[in-house]
Amino acid sequence: MSASDTTLADLMDRARFNMVEQQIRPWEVLDSKVLDLLHRIKREDFVPEAHRALAFADLEIPIGHGEKMLPPKIEARMLQELAVQPDDRVLEVGTGSGYTTALLASQSAHVYSVDIVGEFTHKAGERLEQLRIRNVTLETGDAARGWDKHGPYDVIAITGSVPVLDPRFLQQLKPGGRLFVIVGEAPVMEARLITCGGAGAYGTASLFETCIAPLRNAPTPQRFSF
Repeated sequence: MSASDTTLADLMDRARFNMVEQQIRPWEVLDSKVLDLLHRIKREDFVPEAHRALAFADLEIPIGHGEKMLPPKIEARMLQELAVQPDDRVLEVGTGSGYTTALLASQSAHVYSVDIVGEFTHKAGERLEQLRIRNVTLETGDAARGWDKHGPYDVIAITGSVPVLDPRFLQQLKPGGRLFVIVGEAPVMEARLITCGGAGAYGTASLFETCIAPLRNAPTPQRFSF
């Protein structure tokens, strides 16, 4: 490795440290396993080359096809709230860059990740293979109303906002399962953690307010006209 490569790596490591300490910890992300994972899985590896300088910025980074990566603090908070366990089977709706996929896979038994954009699943597969993260099944399709192909799941992570949550997602949770979703329409949306206590029994915790890009083809509230 050349001196310039070493310097660049040092700069990236410093930027990552600042991201964790200045963005993520203040957002009440204190789980040491999550924080360690954010240092270990390099976010810049999943950011398009044109935007790599923004890899640690507190914003949504464009990744093409009109889609964006979540801000780092939301990715981290999602991981902490879902409390992914080593034997969990996870559904991720919205593969995107594959970064959140890698984070989830590093904590779980297996991740089933679905994206409506085939280029995303293809490129994410290449990145995950380079990192030797192989407990992932990537599929191209529309999972805005659930994806029961491999269910039920211990964890469901929906990485785009939805105006309303399709109830089929709840039916695809195992007892004890957890679902993270951001519900609402701009400019005000709410992050929620939904837990399954058993057949037909669900609890919802409101986590924080935010506003992120919507999930394609997500169901919309019924509008009444008079």
